[in-house]
Amino acid sequence: MLDGKYLFIVVGMGLVTYLPRWLPLALLSNRRLPGVAEAWLDLIPAAILSALLVPVLITGGQPVRLDLMRIEFWAAIPTFVVAVVTRSMGVTVVLGMLLFWSLKQFV
Repeated sequence: MLDGKYLFIVVGMGLVTYLPRWLPLALLSNRRLPGVAEAWLDLIPAAILSALLVPVLITGGQPVRLDLMRIEFWAAIPTFVVAVVTRSMGVTVVLGMLLFWSLKQFV
């Protein structure tokens, strides 16, 4: 049923997905990273999230048009403030969803 080519592709995709997650864990789990490296690694999630969200919030996915009147943009501002103050993922997500829904319903 499975052609050898498809089996090779599925196994290859599994390895490409699994190895980048397993190798750092296996190689670095018994070592302590320098403080600078740990501080730098702590910034990566925020940088990735910013790179993904900011263009969509400001331009709506259209790189030429700047639109600061987007509902997503205005819901993101207080959500960001609450995220910084509370440092709670649950509160941030629920507030962001409620703000977005409220703005969508009433504006």
